[in-house]
Amino acid sequence: MDNFFQHKARKRFGQNFLVDENIIERIVRAIGPKDTDKLVEIGPGQGAITALLLDRCPSLTAVELDRDLIPMLQFKFRDYPDFTIIEKDALKFDFGSLVKEGEQLRIVGNLPYNISTPLLFHLLSFRGKIQDMHFMLQKEVVDRLSAVPGAKSFGRLSVMTQYFCRVQGLFPVPPQSFRPAPKVDSAIVRLIPHQTLPYPARDEKLLERIVSVAFQQRRKTLRNALKPLFPDLDVTQLPVDTSRRPETLSVQEYVQLADYCTTLAPSADTE
Repeated sequence: MDNFFQHKARKRFGQNFLVDENIIERIVRAIGPKDTDKLVEIGPGQGAITALLLDRCPSLTAVELDRDLIPMLQFKFRDYPDFTIIEKDALKFDFGSLVKEGEQLRIVGNLPYNISTPLLFHLLSFRGKIQDMHFMLQKEVVDRLSAVPGAKSFGRLSVMTQYFCRVQGLFPVPPQSFRPAPKVDSAIVRLIPHQTLPYPARDEKLLERIVSVAFQQRRKTLRNALKPLFPDLDVTQLPVDTSRRPETLSVQEYVQLADYCTTLAPSADTE
């Protein structure tokens, strides 16, 4: 039966299966699942983390795109009646459909490197229904998520994730922990959505637009980077010094900038 379910990692799905038992145990300890949790695992692969999660929380929903993995997972965890597999693309899946009023999800996953950033932004759209998220990501992405203003890795992903979440980089995972071994280092990150935003923006879409435009021209000063968005902006009235570069502003300063620009918001739709 095991031979029947042998599965070769597929490059088009960005699959690298975690095989290091010590790392798997460490990840599950960091998650700390309880039997009352509503756990969701994105991309369970061959079920290495799934097995330990189910031992601690028998109710788990897996979202898996590779249909060839599903029979193996169903067979492997056939003794867990509350284990559910949904064959969907996580980038398009409505995670809010998994919770009732008052419930919150705990989401975990070894995310494919090629879709990690758009998937994180997709998940943030459900942040009100998420207690926390624990992900295996490319170490470079974890560095960007947790970067501080002034750091080379501080950018759009840093600002918008930290606007919505508390970010904790936990520990690195070397390439030899996977099969096949990726060419990059990985790391575990914990994201905890803020119950109350520390710096709520008046217009979050405008904030996202300003941050995106600023970092598209990150080598320019903020004044020059924002010109395509607000060509007639009076920089002398702004709450931040626009001679600075985009990576030097904090999340709070980006919110202050966006709040000031709310009166100019119609210009944001020109591109």
